[in-house]
Amino acid sequence: MNYFITGATGFIGSQLLQRLAKRSGDIYLLTYDKTSEDRLQALLEKHRLPKHKFHCVRGSITEPNLGVSTDTIKALTGNIAHFFHLAAIYDLTASEEDMMRANIEGTENTLRFAERLNAGCFHYFSSIAVAGQFRGWFREDMLNEATGLDHPYFTTKHNAEKVVQESATIPWRVYRPGIVIGDSKTGEAARIDGPYYFFKLIQKIRRALPEWAPLLGLEGGRLNLVPVDYVADAIDHIAHKAELDNQCFHIVDPDPYRSGEVLNIFAEAGHAPRMAMRLDMRVFRMIPSHLWNQLGQIPVLKRFIDAISNEMDIPKDALGFFNYPTQFDCSNTLNALADSQITCPRLPDYADKIWDYWERNLDPDLHVEKTLKGCVNGKVVVITGASSGIGYATALKLAPTKARLVLIARDLERLQQTRNDIERLGGQAFIYQSDLALDDSAAATLEQIRKDHGKVDILINNAGRSIRRAVIHATDRLHDYERTMQINYFGSLRMILGCLPGMAEAKEGHIINISSIAVLTNQPLFSAYAASKAALDSFSRTASIELGSQGINFTTINMPLVETRMISDHYRQNEGGVPLLTPGEAADLIVKAIIEKPKRIATKLGLLGAFVHGVYPKLGELLMATGYDPDDDGEQDNPDAKSKKPTADVVALSSIMREIHM
Repeated sequence: MNYFITGATGFIGSQLLQRLAKRSGDIYLLTYDKTSEDRLQALLEKHRLPKHKFHCVRGSITEPNLGVSTDTIKALTGNIAHFFHLAAIYDLTASEEDMMRANIEGTENTLRFAERLNAGCFHYFSSIAVAGQFRGWFREDMLNEATGLDHPYFTTKHNAEKVVQESATIPWRVYRPGIVIGDSKTGEAARIDGPYYFFKLIQKIRRALPEWAPLLGLEGGRLNLVPVDYVADAIDHIAHKAELDNQCFHIVDPDPYRSGEVLNIFAEAGHAPRMAMRLDMRVFRMIPSHLWNQLGQIPVLKRFIDAISNEMDIPKDALGFFNYPTQFDCSNTLNALADSQITCPRLPDYADKIWDYWERNLDPDLHVEKTLKGCVNGKVVVITGASSGIGYATALKLAPTKARLVLIARDLERLQQTRNDIERLGGQAFIYQSDLALDDSAAATLEQIRKDHGKVDILINNAGRSIRRAVIHATDRLHDYERTMQINYFGSLRMILGCLPGMAEAKEGHIINISSIAVLTNQPLFSAYAASKAALDSFSRTASIELGSQGINFTTINMPLVETRMISDHYRQNEGGVPLLTPGEAADLIVKAIIEKPKRIATKLGLLGAFVHGVYPKLGELLMATGYDPDDDGEQDNPDAKSKKPTADVVALSSIMREIHM
């Protein structure tokens, strides 16, 4: 009993190959070129399969007779008991032309070839996608009843199966797997599909919030997920069982979970917060599909969907599956498997293995340049406020790289010292003395940078000033607010506007703004500082929407308190005050921003503060008022001011914050 297989090195094919290797007979494998043959050899070695059983047949499903030689056809005719056709395009983002050629033309060519060989049975691997967007239960004997076949993948898989069912002259069996995910025993997978598209979102939430935090989410239709080992086991068993020809089999989970449940299961596997309450999206099914199509063509809604897709790193087509309306009957499959021990495992029993394999092997971030040197090699990196504190520490972090460091500050002597320190570390630095609070000074500096270096690749807006003073003691000091705004907001804005034309022309650039935790937590005594940083945050959120499509990224770092000259001794950690980051730790956050390019970097304390202020503002106000002394004028520039010993409640709150401030 011999076999012929197309797509043998694919996700399902490689699993099926391992099972067929245990049976008697030889296995003939269609290979496209030397690369696919090498991939096959690697697969045989990986799973220690007997190589003498396998024979490569060079050809392509896009050619008549698969491009197989006449001598090979003659040798195989009448000698193939089972012909398995798995080769197809499963990528939802592939072009319609490629899908047509591979899925429809490829299936017809393969079927005609199997007929010419007089194969005993043609086993066609279809998909539940043949049902389109059918609402309700789709039986295994249904095909023409499918609706909502607008997507090319749905259409091509549907029409390809129709070719088999309506034109085959030899016995056939059709298998329609659900959304195939990794191995239930090892988690191993070969591609990202279905629920994997949502793993990055789950991971981001885990990094932002503690596992116990309850979330509000969505509930949708049922996602029929099946592990690849179950698919291979079931098909191997059904294919070799007698008297099942000319039937279709749904290889699906008989009791699938709804999409919100699926996300919660994987969130638990990834130790991320779960959705405690879910809003059911099925109510939207009352809206006719043609109306949905019309709404989807409205430009503002299209842009909104695109923005959500880009922000969550989820393809638009995958978002549509969240409220999938179809359920699949699998009576034929269950009856065929009744005499075996093969059953579909429950998702909660193996979700941890799926998550672990994804995070170790398939996470897209694993394949992104993650070294600082690789991210800044040969690029022009501008750092403002580079003569001390966070700016100086960041410059030293970048010194060993091959970046062209452009350092800006008011203090020329300190700038020169910074340049010397960088050069001792093997880096190159160019210094520019400038006061960015002044239009003329900033404009002259930007013009000189353009002449010396061309465009700026990365701009780190770090220069700033802080004023710690109670509002009631600043009623006659409007100038304090004005000068804080001049450097923290307008100074950064001058740099951004000056660098944008070059970035836009190159269609790439990264702007990193050093904001403050005070914007998220509404910290007392910092009204001038928080307001200036909030203005920069708001500008960045708006600008990133306009410029994101042009390759320009914005990152806001809501920096916690850092032990620099700008911070009052009132906050020194050794005196029982709020815990502080070192400049080096703050620079590490900037390095993280350069490498990962996130929209925002904030500590858990900052995010918790923003959450509390957003959900229960009064509670946030009470917490931030803890230990606040109304008589404290907060004047850090008063040399005669006596520092006060922190009260017991401040020390207690500080102790709690010390555990979560990062």
